[in-house]
Amino acid sequence: MTYGPQQPSYNTPYPPQQPASYAPPQAPAVVIDVGGDAKVKALIGGSVSGVIGIFVIFSALTGQTTGGLGTAVVVIVLGLIFLGIGLLPLIAWKKVGRPRRLVFDASGVRWDDPEGKPWFAQWTELAGVGISRTKQRRVKPADYLFRKTMVRLDLFPADQGFRSRHQDMEHLWEFHTVKNGYRLPLGSNPKYIPVIERAMRQFRPAAYLGVKDEGFMVGLV
Repeated sequence: MTYGPQQPSYNTPYPPQQPASYAPPQAPAVVIDVGGDAKVKALIGGSVSGVIGIFVIFSALTGQTTGGLGTAVVVIVLGLIFLGIGLLPLIAWKKVGRPRRLVFDASGVRWDDPEGKPWFAQWTELAGVGISRTKQRRVKPADYLFRKTMVRLDLFPADQGFRSRHQDMEHLWEFHTVKNGYRLPLGSNPKYIPVIERAMRQFRPAAYLGVKDEGFMVGLV
């Protein structure tokens, strides 16, 4: 089994490994608040869907639809679907609202997830770190046919012992399409990309693989 970067189509060519040029210890960590962003998006999306659902149901119950009883029933069902989507963030709030942070510092990269599956990888353990992104065409009723950029962090171990040392990362191993590496999904916020790029160039530029575009996919989530 081979290790190291297995994604030759990253936009930035992978440079040969050289002695590490770390940022000085006093350099501030770069932190991405994934959990906080997820809460805001969930609240906005849920609120919009809920308002649409209530408005549609109200229109049907007050006779503002045409086509008779059958049409009104269909409209009410549609409204209930939107209302249900609006309530999903509240139902799953414990999972959606839990604190999660991606942190880069002079020692390595870590996933702070106190209520989930936290992990930490030192820079010396990683042969390459890259960003992959996918344009996703959504098909949920609340955002039908909207395209979103799904962002992932890809990490490639530098030695064969990494996987046995990091059982806490096993759920990320070869996730989705990545080979001989780990993939951490970060959601649909493209603003994460320049932040990650800045962190990699600050703390471990020799291992940065750049950004890989993986085209389009259709999703339900």
